[in-house]
Amino acid sequence: MCAAGPAPGVVALVRDAVGRGWDVCTIATPAAEGGGFVDVAAVEDASGRAVRHRYRRADEAGRWPKADAVAVAPMTMNTLTKWADGHADTYALGVLTEALGLGLPIVALPFWNAAQAAHPAVDRAVATLRSCGVHVLYGEPHFVPHPPGTGDTRIPAYPWHLTLDALAEHATGG
Repeated sequence: MCAAGPAPGVVALVRDAVGRGWDVCTIATPAAEGGGFVDVAAVEDASGRAVRHRYRRADEAGRWPKADAVAVAPMTMNTLTKWADGHADTYALGVLTEALGLGLPIVALPFWNAAQAAHPAVDRAVATLRSCGVHVLYGEPHFVPHPPGTGDTRIPAYPWHLTLDALAEHATGG
């Protein structure tokens, strides 16, 4: 999860994923984890695992099971463009760049405004990730950027369920 307006609602996504039978490991960008965007304790309680936001040292406990699929929600423009360009300067981006190389099913649900969407890097990054097989749920009927200054009014309708629906379809080859 990234530091975007809907991030506090990620606990609902985690609960839904667990309810659908997924074993959930949650990664937060440093801004999401340290910026108060998410209730880390609630996410940990829902998933049964610690939320990670930094690389684990080899001598630290807490190895996770091998991932079968990856969901990125909410995804910021910053994460989108850095990921598409191959940056791995945070644990979250490192996992995402590696997931591409491993060929894992990946679904990403963005959240940004129309002014950010107008930057040419956005369309390039979406095209790059889609060409790598990432299901970026961007554009109708999924996520459409909101007018600047209105993001808080769009948070209640953020379609978390689309992430898991698409991931289930993508992961099973459907």
